[in-house]
Amino acid sequence: MKLRLDVKVGDAVYTESMYGPYKTCTRVRAPFLGSCFNIMQRRSFMIKVQVNMKFTGEPFKRVSVAIIPDADPLHPLQALTDRSGVAVFKDAAPMPGKIMVDGVARHQGYLDGEIRIELRSLLDTSPVGEEGSPGGHTHGSTAYPGMQTRALKVNGGEVLTDSEGYLVNLDDWSESFVRALAQADGLELTGEHWAVIRYLRDYYELHARQAQVRDMIQHFKEVWGVEKGNNVYLHKIFPKGGPQKQGNRLAGLLRTKGEH
Repeated sequence: MKLRLDVKVGDAVYTESMYGPYKTCTRVRAPFLGSCFNIMQRRSFMIKVQVNMKFTGEPFKRVSVAIIPDADPLHPLQALTDRSGVAVFKDAAPMPGKIMVDGVARHQGYLDGEIRIELRSLLDTSPVGEEGSPGGHTHGSTAYPGMQTRALKVNGGEVLTDSEGYLVNLDDWSESFVRALAQADGLELTGEHWAVIRYLRDYYELHARQAQVRDMIQHFKEVWGVEKGNNVYLHKIFPKGGPQKQGNRLAGLLRTKGEH
């Protein structure tokens, strides 16, 4: 389900979409952290996470729940479920990220409003793919004789990419890889970048092929609006090759057909 909400206050517009909240100002004289920030102050934000037993509906009480923002993973939001199994995060604006329950990732995507998580037990295997190729499928190495590779430092180890930064083995993808490659590219990751990366991986998992730029434009025009859901803006936030090249590299996908 795709949701988009535009709220205009004075010279500023606040846009909320399923892949994150984005603030834009309609006039140059409206300060980005002035009018737009006031809108956030005037709106009441809250994220509620309901954690229940899958079959009985019994709530998990006094269980730790954490929200890990994609754009700021070092500053998670923490809460405990109450007697009804609900963890409340007051003043938490909508964001792309994931939800951890008792230290295990249980939900990933755009976080907003009420989110329901059902578990058979706290020992259930995590459904969230934080590492590996899209969908958890094993792809293996794509290396060929004479292939030029480079080693990227990721969490104290090395991950091989080709000369342009595409993964040699798609199974080596991780969120840490994204941050390491972005740093090597001189790219400061934001919620918008993560929204595109998540979209590219989800699209590949669903369609078994990379999304075309027109697919991205159509999707993000609906969730971000026409000012950002366009080819110019997508290439602006992915300056080294646009979303189909730099985006796919960060998403751990192969180069598209016809790309050299």
